[in-house]
Amino acid sequence: DYFSSVVSPRLVPLILRKTTKMPFITDNYIYHAVKMVSSKKRNSAAGYAIIQIPVSEACPRFVQLPSFGGRNCIIFLDDIIRLCLNDIFFMFNYDEISAYTFKIARDAQLTLDDDISKSLLEKIEDGIENRLHGQPIRLVYDQNMPVDLLEIIKSKLRLRNIDSMEASGRYHLKRDLMRFPKIRPELEAVSPPSLTHPDIKPFSSVLGVIHKKDIFLNYPYHTFNHFIDFLREAAIDPKVESIYITLYRTAGHSKVVNTLINAAKNGKKVYALLELFARFDEEQNVESSESLQKGGVKVIHGVEGLKVHSKLVLVQRKENSVLKGYVYVGTGNFNEDTARVYSDFGLFTSHVQIVQDARAVFDFLLNPHKRFVCKQLLVSPYYLRGKFEEMIDREIRNAQKGKRAFIYAKFNSLTDDKMINHLYEASKKGVEIRLIVRGACCLQPQQKGLSDNIQVISIVDKYLEHARLTIFCNGGDNQVHIMSADWMTRNLDRRVEVGIPILDSKIRKTLKRFFEVQWSDNVKARDLSVFTQNNYVVTLDERVCRSQVELYDFYKNMKKNDEN
Repeated sequence: DYFSSVVSPRLVPLILRKTTKMPFITDNYIYHAVKMVSSKKRNSAAGYAIIQIPVSEACPRFVQLPSFGGRNCIIFLDDIIRLCLNDIFFMFNYDEISAYTFKIARDAQLTLDDDISKSLLEKIEDGIENRLHGQPIRLVYDQNMPVDLLEIIKSKLRLRNIDSMEASGRYHLKRDLMRFPKIRPELEAVSPPSLTHPDIKPFSSVLGVIHKKDIFLNYPYHTFNHFIDFLREAAIDPKVESIYITLYRTAGHSKVVNTLINAAKNGKKVYALLELFARFDEEQNVESSESLQKGGVKVIHGVEGLKVHSKLVLVQRKENSVLKGYVYVGTGNFNEDTARVYSDFGLFTSHVQIVQDARAVFDFLLNPHKRFVCKQLLVSPYYLRGKFEEMIDREIRNAQKGKRAFIYAKFNSLTDDKMINHLYEASKKGVEIRLIVRGACCLQPQQKGLSDNIQVISIVDKYLEHARLTIFCNGGDNQVHIMSADWMTRNLDRRVEVGIPILDSKIRKTLKRFFEVQWSDNVKARDLSVFTQNNYVVTLDERVCRSQVELYDFYKNMKKNDEN
């Protein structure tokens, strides 16, 4: 019997009474709130309890039932417990027992104490531990939960604000669906293998290729191994003198971290700007920081008052008695795990002015009191907002002159009031604006007299759309940038972010094609013109376009054509 042998030994029912405190509730689990009543005794008080649903490898959320008639059936662990409530509470004299799922979220703000005797790493470690016991700030519960049971839970958790509570469905923590049993492998979607870039040959110098031309990568269509190989080559190349890198989120057992340590052991000067306050990755970053420092890497823990979110690398190599620079600017983290499922951009270049700009950025990060000027890189919080405002203003002027004017952009989120109002102004002046925004979008498109010329779609598919891109018409001489920043106030004003112009005409053409393909998506794209509805895009085009599939084929054909 599965319940008695596997589930029951892991259950710890906790009885709720008005006079007792709520047992500690963890926000990484789901719970059943249980109500027990006796229909035979009219005036008897109801009983209440909570049960943590004990999900683990030994007791999975989804249980495969014996197959019959060629059918495979799966049951939620939640429902197994519901079906066995009478067995769990057999000692009580109740004849009606029901269970309703709920979960909580605790305040995840990382608070550091003021103890000057502790290092920053020690304070963060203490803060991570304290965060596990933060105040409950949100309750998500089964909408069918009885009012009296809900009131008891709300009271015990000290939740008074109605905005902190959300009525939901029968099942919560849907992320567990990522571990759904593989009962029909033939029905699973298998992602195609990542492609190698046509200009980067196996077991050949990546630096040598970048010396000749800019290289654009679009993960996960392109392999992240090219970036790892770039660092590995720099780590052992006797002519490389120094490596500078910003780190925000790294993988567990990170190849990037290991390569930087190897570079330091090989006598390179290695500087890692590691952001300890990467939300929910603080613990991983503390471990990475300790490993890097033990390995001889000079680690700098960010800039006071600013979060370093940029994705920037500078490798300096002595060539013919001159220090030659190689730069990488990306939109996503240096994380080989997420690079397999996040759609991001990366650009390698040895452009002289961009190298000088990268040196200036790292000089600022190492010496935050210094001011700096960049001629090509867009760096927040100092220059990025202003540069984009100038580009929007230029499109407005061109539209007023009767010239073609457009702004095409792709973000994770668009929430900054000033940038949104600037886009509204551009729309009213006749600038065509197309936006692809996966997450939060506070701009309202297709509003008469305000945003008639603005269209917004969102694409959610098997890869997380994480890249940031802007394309400005610029009178026909298109300006294209990729960057680590969304158009959010925190990114523009309170973080160190880096954007880079695409100077290579072929890569500009590739990115414009990328945007065209995504804008043509009529399978996974949603139209954000009707507030809160997010309906799938409906087009007159009979050709089916699932952009992530189309893009893989696009890069595959590009590789084939270049090789031929």
